[in-house]
Amino acid sequence: MIMDFHAPSTTDELSSLLSNSSEKKHLLAGGTDLLVQMQSQIIEPSIVIDIKNISEMMEIKDDVDGFYVGAAVSGMTIIEHQGFSDTWPGVIDGVKLIGSIQIKGRASMGGNLCNASPAADSIPAMIASDAKAIILGSKGKRDMLVEDFVLGPGKNILKSDEVLVGIKFPKKRNNSSGAYLRFTPRTEMDIAVAGVGVNISLGDKFQIEHAKVSIGAVAEKALVAEAAAKVLIGKKVDEEVIEKFVSEVRNLARPIDDKRGTVEFRKQVIGVLAKRALNIALERISHG
Repeated sequence: MIMDFHAPSTTDELSSLLSNSSEKKHLLAGGTDLLVQMQSQIIEPSIVIDIKNISEMMEIKDDVDGFYVGAAVSGMTIIEHQGFSDTWPGVIDGVKLIGSIQIKGRASMGGNLCNASPAADSIPAMIASDAKAIILGSKGKRDMLVEDFVLGPGKNILKSDEVLVGIKFPKKRNNSSGAYLRFTPRTEMDIAVAGVGVNISLGDKFQIEHAKVSIGAVAEKALVAEAAAKVLIGKKVDEEVIEKFVSEVRNLARPIDDKRGTVEFRKQVIGVLAKRALNIALERISHG
């Protein structure tokens, strides 16, 4: 197999490489998907572009508008970044579940997003956090909410001349926190049967002022549970509110039957996870 390999050091070089050939390009960040697919001969790329030499794709920045995480930043680098971990614990919940510690040393949150698996662990947490995907193309940069980035299993919004350069998280709301939980048949190294990301903020009287909820592994992509969030907003959390919240989460889920779980089982589990994730987010707020 003949393959061209490129390692640009700037986004301008990368943009030029992406737009100069009609052949399909494969980007190399952590390589935890790409190299496995090459080894298994699932794909035989003719052009591979290593993006790890581009500073914009390898940095975590904190400014007045929030955090920026480069698309090629490894999972362990994100986990070990104290400022980001303290600000977005729900996202860290998801990143911690991206494979083993060795995989997290290579795999990136950006790669997890671009891979577009319905069961990706970082995506519901990013959606619940109102994160935006920063996209570079031949016509410049654009951004979009992470919830609009994935189209379906293995499919994302990127055009042939575009690349995800990073993920932008908004400035954290006061008195807010989040959580992500998943269920798997095994405790580690498995794919989610169901997953829930929650992010909430509380007002002065402990009512929920803002809420965003996303569910994963129970549809063709991670979904925004708007009706479930509306149940929470303006309310103090009690058993009645939680029951309505759980019901709305289950109503949104549209899972399939497969060897890892039935439709009925997944609908049951997604509600249990939603309740637990909400309670964890509330507990994290109470502990400051």
